[in-house]
Amino acid sequence: MPSPSTHTVAGTTLTMPVQVRDARCIVAGFTADADAMARAIESSGASPLRPLRMRPGRGMVMLVFVDYVDGDLGPYNEFGVCLLVENPAQRPSPINALGSVLRGDAHALIHRLPVDGEFTRQAGRGIWGFPKFLADFDVDHDSSRKRGSVSHDGSLIAALETAPGLPVPAGSGDAELTAYSCLDGTLRSIPWRLGSLSGVRARIGGATLTLGGHPIAEELRDLKLARHAAMTMSVAHLAMTFDDATDL
Repeated sequence: MPSPSTHTVAGTTLTMPVQVRDARCIVAGFTADADAMARAIESSGASPLRPLRMRPGRGMVMLVFVDYVDGDLGPYNEFGVCLLVENPAQRPSPINALGSVLRGDAHALIHRLPVDGEFTRQAGRGIWGFPKFLADFDVDHDSSRKRGSVSHDGSLIAALETAPGLPVPAGSGDAELTAYSCLDGTLRSIPWRLGSLSGVRARIGGATLTLGGHPIAEELRDLKLARHAAMTMSVAHLAMTFDDATDL
């Protein structure tokens, strides 16, 4: 059996897969203009990918605030702008697209990924090609109405507040998912495995999104996000692992 691969980041050796033992998150999914999503994908250098179309002319963008409580990359906050894209092994259709979203196994291009930790910034960019950069966060995962905001160079990117959802039974997770990144012209696929989940609440709608004056906020406006979220979810505890990226 081959030995696990390792990566050295800022003098620290990481053994793959990277473990996230505990994290919590809030998620909001908004439908978006599929042609605008395709332009964003192309501008990022990930042109082989195509938006996952939920219905004619509309794709899906997931906005995610994650608080990594305990993991190999240390504690940090993260905000993800994730563009759902077609699974090349699946025939494109609105029914298949909806099934992927409901099952939680839709493929996603990690389009923007500000964080508030230097070590995870270096690891994310160097190991997986994630477009991580340093930003400032103000988050509340403890109140019944969860909220998060992220700013960069004193300019607000986005603020998200979610209303309480209905409890969802805890599960073992154990689903293998696929994310994509594109950095410095290299498109990569990253397998990541979702472990145990608990404290999950979900609902239709229930999100208030405020966009600031930062260029990423303008990008989000250009995507023509729906006025109301299609769904929101919060997770109090989740575990994940991330394996080595594959260049495409």
